[in-house]
Amino acid sequence: MATSTSVQFDAGKLENSSVTLRVAAKSLTVVDPGESDKDRQQVQATMLGESVLDTARYAEIIFRSTRVTKLERQGDGWRLTLTGTLLLHGAEKLVTFPLSARLSGGELTAQGEVFFLQTDYGIKPVKVGGGAVKVKDRLRIHFEIHAHASAGP
Repeated sequence: MATSTSVQFDAGKLENSSVTLRVAAKSLTVVDPGESDKDRQQVQATMLGESVLDTARYAEIIFRSTRVTKLERQGDGWRLTLTGTLLLHGAEKLVTFPLSARLSGGELTAQGEVFFLQTDYGIKPVKVGGGAVKVKDRLRIHFEIHAHASAGP
């Protein structure tokens, strides 16, 4: 299973735009420059394992937008707020986050980050390395999406 994104973008009426993002849970990577390679590998293995994401049971993470609001022009792009449902670890919750989008030469680039609590999705933050490394409940996911227009039917 690969990551896939479907974007409907209406530059004339941004509130009619939408996005669906499907991510293979096992493709996520732990990024923590403050940890050693060994600790980062241990956190990575724990994150993908049964006690956290349980990628064997919950192979996909899915975000589906439901609303685009707070639209403002920002240079050659837009700053907006995206609301939608995040399906993670078998639980679906509503999330809202800011997003920057830019359209240039037929390519839409969007950047943003979303914060959420693992416990909201039934995940208990873990400790690895004998408790030396503690994973916080509040997580940040930073993303950048590049979308290209596809040919119609």
